[in-house]
Amino acid sequence: MAQGSFQRLFLVAAILAAIIGGLQGTTDQQDVSALQGIYTNLGSPQQLNGWSANGADPCGQSWKGVSCSGSSVTSINLSGLGLTGILYYQLSSLSSLTTLDLSNNNIHGNIPYSIPPKLQNLNLANNNLDGNIPYSVSGLTALNSMDLSHNHLSGQIVDAFQQLSSLSTLDLSFNNLSDNLPQSFSALSNLNSLQLQNNQLTGTVNVLANLQLGDLNIENNHFSGWTPNQWKSKQNFQYGGNNFSVGPAPPPPPYTPPPSRQSNRSPTKGSSDTSGNQGSDKKSPSGGEIVGIVIGVLIAVGAVLGIIVFARKKSKKSHDEEKLHIDSSFSPLEPLTPKVSAAPKENPEQKLRPSPPPPEIILKPPPSDRNKSSTDKGFGSIFASKKTKNPITATEYSIADLQMATGSFSQENLIGEGSLGRVYRAEFPNGKVLAVKKMDTSALSLQKPEDFLEAVSIMSRLHHSNITELEGYCTEHGHYLLVYPYFASGSLYDILHMTDETTKHLTWNIRVKIALGIARALEYLHEICSPSIVHRNFKSANILLDDDLNPHLSDCGVAALNPSSDRQVSTQMLSSFGYSAPEYAMSGVYTVKSDVYSFGVVMLELLTGRKPLDSSRTRSEQSLVRWATPQLHDIDALSKMVDPAMKGLYPAKSLSRFADIVALCCQPEPEFRPPMSEVVQSLVRLMQRASLNKRMMGDDLGGSHTDSLDS
Repeated sequence: MAQGSFQRLFLVAAILAAIIGGLQGTTDQQDVSALQGIYTNLGSPQQLNGWSANGADPCGQSWKGVSCSGSSVTSINLSGLGLTGILYYQLSSLSSLTTLDLSNNNIHGNIPYSIPPKLQNLNLANNNLDGNIPYSVSGLTALNSMDLSHNHLSGQIVDAFQQLSSLSTLDLSFNNLSDNLPQSFSALSNLNSLQLQNNQLTGTVNVLANLQLGDLNIENNHFSGWTPNQWKSKQNFQYGGNNFSVGPAPPPPPYTPPPSRQSNRSPTKGSSDTSGNQGSDKKSPSGGEIVGIVIGVLIAVGAVLGIIVFARKKSKKSHDEEKLHIDSSFSPLEPLTPKVSAAPKENPEQKLRPSPPPPEIILKPPPSDRNKSSTDKGFGSIFASKKTKNPITATEYSIADLQMATGSFSQENLIGEGSLGRVYRAEFPNGKVLAVKKMDTSALSLQKPEDFLEAVSIMSRLHHSNITELEGYCTEHGHYLLVYPYFASGSLYDILHMTDETTKHLTWNIRVKIALGIARALEYLHEICSPSIVHRNFKSANILLDDDLNPHLSDCGVAALNPSSDRQVSTQMLSSFGYSAPEYAMSGVYTVKSDVYSFGVVMLELLTGRKPLDSSRTRSEQSLVRWATPQLHDIDALSKMVDPAMKGLYPAKSLSRFADIVALCCQPEPEFRPPMSEVVQSLVRLMQRASLNKRMMGDDLGGSHTDSLDS
């Protein structure tokens, strides 16, 4: 009997141990959270057998495509499963992941900045990814192969390959990448295969000259100059569809010694490697060599004199015109080096080629030297070039075409007006409808047409799914016009404050989605563009909505055309006062942190449905920020502030977290406002909760304020 009792007790203990082990799981909790984030962002697809958004053990339960070593996830292979959605923003949580293969799917959006730090193989080919390669790849020192081909990546290839000496295969083909190759490509000492075909790349290929490439394809780009001589014998070198010169390469500049070859051969008979014998064996220069030396010296002297004369003229002209300057190598898709800072500051003239980030690839606040005013030299005043140094990717229109499309800029086609000009609806003969911004020349700080073209060049290279991209421009006959996509749904301001019917469709989930979209747009301008771009006119009227109510931030870069020293108040600028940060109202200083404040005001608009300034209300409620911010942490007062158009249909805890973000953004001290990357992460978590609520509730309302789902 005692033995039977002991057996039963042992059996019960074994069962309990199995249950507890199953509850605890065998997978590292950070890996579990990351995989759940991936699953949610991909739309919880049925193809991922075994995957779950909560209470799961990927290693213990053998999730589809997931391989583990012990408790750590080391490989994710989900190629060719027809997956959609976007990539999870915090992939760096997968600290032991060495292989990530999501190729041959339909995933869209940007490549996240936060990448697994130990990746050896990254394959995101054949998707619908846009944006650019994040600078955080510079920390992937173990990376062996990277395939990002057949996507929609655009802009300049980020200069982030200095430390990737292990990289042997790189495929960036069939994208929309442009501009020159990054100098850091020259550091890829072990690169064997490089595929760059079918992009819009320009400049020379000199940075690749010394690489021992076995397979190189640079076809169908816009490369120029000469191909290195050592490539001509390569069998796997494809370079058609470029603008390479066919003649002999130019000679080296005067006084440049030819490459030494003595180190590559053994000493010949009679030669000496001792300094004592060099004098007796040294050969006297010939007459031709003496003539060459004299000519070289004369050319060098003439060049020095020319430089001195040019410098004096340039100095005098600079003093007379007092022109401002921006570096011509602006790269709107090159991220800045993240670093921790208690008080991030803005410096638009920071180095364009930052050093690599630390091994842990975590998105941090912008560098701490960014608190300079946009009135300082930098992107705030972009006009210094004597000619347009950078290519313009937008279409050039004639004034006649734009007049015809807008009915000679008729009042009937007027759809908006701002401090820099009026916006007209333009319908072209092919049926395409665009928006034309006719700039008020009296409001622009232009000294030459080239100044406007330099600004257009920069604006034309801003590419983000939540930014209204520049379609075209016109500079004929002293007119300056910008052409953008047309959004029939209008602006967020119109929907919130002008049309009651449309406001009814702005459910809680949609409002959070709008906030996230415009937060991502600002994150791109502040933390991805280099130098960073300050919007300076961020307001709901500049947030355009498409038919699916996706937000698109307009006028990005346009504020740089406005005189930065002009503090006069115009009628058109009055509407922006409710969005202005305290430091701007007091001193005229405007930084990225001022944009963050304005973003917080727009979030308040989404939350309350009220205008930033409303003279029709009682005096204590006319300023939205002054009225709302003291009540953001009072749950009872907060529930009374919510836009009545939502009819109480929102998750209470999501509302509270939304209000927390508003409170951080609208702090009076700029140094305490968060960087937009942190705001994006907070809103992503809100969106994930909203998606969960939607599935559990079976509708698009996200539950009511009495729900406890959003825990």
